[in-house]
Amino acid sequence: MAKQVKLSARPRADVGRNSVKHLRSRGVVPAVIYGHKDQPANLEINTREIAALLKHAIGENILVELDIAGSATKLSLIQEVQHHPVRGDILHVDFLEVAMDEMLHTEVPIEAFGDADGVKNFGGLLEHSLRSLAIECLPKDLPEIIRVDVSSLGLNQALHVRDIVLPSGVSATTDADLTVFIVAESKVEVAPVAGAEPSKGPEVIKEKKPVEGADASKAKK
Repeated sequence: MAKQVKLSARPRADVGRNSVKHLRSRGVVPAVIYGHKDQPANLEINTREIAALLKHAIGENILVELDIAGSATKLSLIQEVQHHPVRGDILHVDFLEVAMDEMLHTEVPIEAFGDADGVKNFGGLLEHSLRSLAIECLPKDLPEIIRVDVSSLGLNQALHVRDIVLPSGVSATTDADLTVFIVAESKVEVAPVAGAEPSKGPEVIKEKKPVEGADASKAKK
C-alpha cells in the first residue's frame, strides 16, 4: 500500500507569477487541491516538508492527510509534482482529494526484479517497454510501486500487462496486450578479420596526358 503521511498547508489567496516568486522566497511552494465534491482551492506548503516527503518515497504516488489551516483535514493523492528543468526544485504540487470508500484511478510505476534467464544464460538484453501501469482501486489498496519478477523470461520472450500479478483489490486499466518487458537478442558488431585488406572503392580511370612536346615533334615531321 502507498504511504499515508501528514502534511500541513495554508490557504493561498494571491495567484500569478509575482505572488509565486514571493512565496518561494519565503520557502513556500504553491499547490492546489481539487476533485471530489469541493471546488479547487489554492494552497501553500512548506518547501522543506514536501521535499523531505518526496525524498523518502519510492514514487510520487503518496496518500496525504492534508491538514489545511482553518479547514478540515482532507485525504488526498499527490497527483503531479512540477520540478525546475535544470535545478530540480519543486515548483508546484497538485493534490487530488479522494474518499476512502470511492475507487480512484491513477498510474503506478513498474519495476523489475530477478535475473532474466535470457540475459543470464544467453546474453540477451532486458528491455523495459512500459514504465507505469494505469490502475483502479480503493485508496487503502493503492500500491506504491508494482514489482514484476522477470527471472523466467527467456531469449525473445515477453511479459505483457495481462501477465502481471496485481495486489488484492487492484485492477489494471491499461491495455492487457501491451508489452512490459522483453528479452531481446544483443546486437554484436562483426569484428574485421585480422590481415584482411580493406575493401577498395571503384577504380577511377584517368585520361592520359599527352607527352609534352609530342605535337611539336609531329609538326616538324
